[in-house]
Amino acid sequence: MCSPSEYSVPDKPEVNIHHRKATLLYSVAALVSLAGLADSIYLTVEHVSGRSVKCTIVSGCSEVLSSPYATVRGIPLALIGATAYFSVFSLATLAAFDYRLTRTLLTILVGLMFLTTLWLIYVQAFVIGHFCQFCLLSAIVTTIIAVLVVIARKREAGARTG
Repeated sequence: MCSPSEYSVPDKPEVNIHHRKATLLYSVAALVSLAGLADSIYLTVEHVSGRSVKCTIVSGCSEVLSSPYATVRGIPLALIGATAYFSVFSLATLAAFDYRLTRTLLTILVGLMFLTTLWLIYVQAFVIGHFCQFCLLSAIVTTIIAVLVVIARKREAGARTG
């Protein structure tokens, strides 16, 4: 159980502003993660049902989603993504409510997701040679979340130094 001093904010106005901005950023990150969750759930359902996903913006969805990189030990990568996005939603929501441990866990998870995103973009570009618009959407969502979390952490650091 957290003591009040672990989640209270000093009464300095500039600290409260930094704290409120960090809270807003975590809230936005939680909302943005829902787009990634919806995208990942859609791809998971299509994968499990065996249906082919059609690209409307770029061509290459079927090549990417039927590649060996679309699963990890038989588990659809989209299902792993859905789990990650749900975890981001949960952790970001808790971080917005000032649970400090969740901020650290969120930062680690989002960092891992961002590194994975970079790897998967590389795989699409240079190994598979095709892009999937749903994968690119996930990359954009992850990048936005990463930026929001980094800015929130900087705001918190500003609040601590006052």
